[in-house]
Amino acid sequence: MTASPAFYRMQTGNVKGACIEYYIKTTINTTYMKQLTRAEEQIMQILWDLEKAFVKDIIALLPEPKPAYNTVSTIVRILEKKGFVGYRAYGKTHEYYPLVDKSEYTRKYLQNFVKNYFSNSYKQMVSFFAREENLSISEMEEMQKLIDEQIEKQKQNGA
Repeated sequence: MTASPAFYRMQTGNVKGACIEYYIKTTINTTYMKQLTRAEEQIMQILWDLEKAFVKDIIALLPEPKPAYNTVSTIVRILEKKGFVGYRAYGKTHEYYPLVDKSEYTRKYLQNFVKNYFSNSYKQMVSFFAREENLSISEMEEMQKLIDEQIEKQKQNGA
């Protein structure tokens, strides 16, 4: 198991950086999460997949036409300011890594989406997609099976 970046910073004497990172992970990102732009989300998807990367690694995985190095670097620094990305410096170059888990971002994003477009009702959202997306019978049966499994779990846990 590798040490967390915050632990690494503590061990190398960068206590301030470790404390800030801990604060971001435990406070800011769990209570309020800023929305990402499409470009920021695209870069975060790559960082979540790679777990850590230099700007050149990110560019290599972006679709054609590739954006300029400075463009990607700027977006990564914006992500850092938003609290989504941390980095390790190696001289003048930086290796970036996600501070926010993909599952946590997805959960917060979906909560916000349901709140803003479906009056905070998952029932309305599922109903909308069932009507508008012309789901096949097998897709609806699969969704019903997932719902039935969750109902059983909650009954067993006494919820």
